Amino acid sequence: MIYKATEYICYIKSITMNNIQERISALRKYMERESLSAFIVPSGDNHFGEYYQDHYACRRWISGFTGSAGTFVVTNNKAALWTDSRYFVQAEKELIGSGIILMKMKSEGTPSISDWLKTECSVTGRVGADGALISKSDAESLRRSLNPLELILTGDPFEIIWKDRPVLKFNKVISLSTDITGESIDSKIKRVVSHFPDKQKCAYVVTSCDDIAWLFNLRGSDIPYNPLFAAYAVIRDSSSFLFVNKGVIDKDMGKELGESGVEILDYNTLGDFLASFDSSYTIMAPDEKISELVYRKSISGGAGFVTDNTKGGIISMLKSVKNETEIDGFRRAMLYDAVAWVRFIMYLESELENNPDALSEFSLSQKIAQIRAAGSEFYKGESFHPIVAYEANGALPHYSPSKEHDVKIQNRGMLLVDTGAQYICGTTDTTRTFSLGEPDELQKRDYTMVLKGMIDLSRAVFPKGTRGSSLDILARGPLCNTGRLYMHGTGHGVGHYLCVHEGPQSIRMEENPVEIQPGMVTSNEPAVYITGSYGIRIENLILCREYEGNQYGTFYNFETLTMVPVDKKAIEFSLLNKEQLMWLNDYHEMVYKKISPLLNNEERVWLKARTSRIS
Repeated sequence: MIYKATEYICYIKSITMNNIQERISALRKYMERESLSAFIVPSGDNHFGEYYQDHYACRRWISGFTGSAGTFVVTNNKAALWTDSRYFVQAEKELIGSGIILMKMKSEGTPSISDWLKTECSVTGRVGADGALISKSDAESLRRSLNPLELILTGDPFEIIWKDRPVLKFNKVISLSTDITGESIDSKIKRVVSHFPDKQKCAYVVTSCDDIAWLFNLRGSDIPYNPLFAAYAVIRDSSSFLFVNKGVIDKDMGKELGESGVEILDYNTLGDFLASFDSSYTIMAPDEKISELVYRKSISGGAGFVTDNTKGGIISMLKSVKNETEIDGFRRAMLYDAVAWVRFIMYLESELENNPDALSEFSLSQKIAQIRAAGSEFYKGESFHPIVAYEANGALPHYSPSKEHDVKIQNRGMLLVDTGAQYICGTTDTTRTFSLGEPDELQKRDYTMVLKGMIDLSRAVFPKGTRGSSLDILARGPLCNTGRLYMHGTGHGVGHYLCVHEGPQSIRMEENPVEIQPGMVTSNEPAVYITGSYGIRIENLILCREYEGNQYGTFYNFETLTMVPVDKKAIEFSLLNKEQLMWLNDYHEMVYKKISPLLNNEERVWLKARTSRIS
């Protein structure tokens, strides 16, 4: 049955969205109205960031899957969800009873979205997707892989089918001084412009909120866990334009931006602004960071388009290499965070001994945030949803505790805690795994292999031009020697009072053409996950620095930034070689030296014991 628009809207309003099947049914009604055979719902918003407001949690709302990564696809009679290995166990649990098929990405026998749709739809089928949420590169890829099916870019169906959808929030923006950022707006814009094509009038489109925040030395609070604000920007040779919601930038800030040649425009006018560029202009952007909708608007006035082929885009690459002011800020943030970690671990141990019934995953996830907030005036919130995973939950790499499904913690087993903070001078991300009872031999071996991998990567010296894929085996190797393997990457970039997951560099098995350069801050987090039993991960942040130059070339190494003691209870010391043991002793000596002046006497005594040398 085909519904007219008014009948369709009445149908939507007449039902209560109290289960997944009803929500999927509502989307199918939309598909029927639009003559679509299928619809693709990605994770994310129109700025293509990792985190986004609840308004854009459409994939979570319609599927019930709460993981951060995944794509939901519905046809007239089937529905499926694609996600990666971090979420296989979680997705299996959350999809029970929904009728949604779990598609395990990169697993043998799992079809791609396009291949699956070509088996489920007729050859004349039309596949819909919201043009504001599909990047130019993804749209082009889908068109090729879906052929002979047709990709149809639509508006936002969830504006119709999602009753009581959360509204978008646009909060006040703050500016950062060069004492914090280390570089002026003018200087950053000039560096971006220097990468424009020669002899062309260029307009560079920026849609990534973290790129915009970095470029204009601004921060906000629109996005959970990230000090970002919703915005677009366009950079030209002699002028820049910042598109924000009305009222988020005050008069003084607007004047300051104006002095740097930045004009403030309304957030919703980007499309019309881009359409005003004629054939004398070239529009430039990374294909993966501009939506198909914005791309089409940008060329609608006759302007040409050239792809920014820099991995992650020009701004992302510039942003990834921290200046000395930013690096010093990171070091200060690590000190504040280390103090909080010391107090958190002492609290954990005290409660396990004196009040074990009160401990749970959720209470601990709240506790470390409370300790951070009380301990530093520079604390601005958590940098991601805290991971506090006890025993079997530790085998879920991105597990998040909740008040509704809280788990009690006891004097036994393994506890994995992965948490980070936003300080105005830097961003932190640290993982420690604690043995709460007496570890068995297998747990000690697994823990020690993870530690060996973390140490080996920390100690790396490598030539200029090295990519992360070449370094990955240093962290993964000890585990591989025991027949173990983790499927996620070893390291991600970290922003400076920005996103805790930042590109374009990475350390992982998959090839990434970006070289590890001095000034890049990257995580170092090997792990092992034993499904149904435990997970072990140890994570520090490391800074690439110049090591030496000689007749063979230029060499780099890493400075470990994180200053949190490593739990020694589960280490099988006989498995550490001389260099690894020396690194651990030196690391703990450095932790005590830098952190102890910030602690009270009781805390110093505790830290002294936890960082004592191992002979």
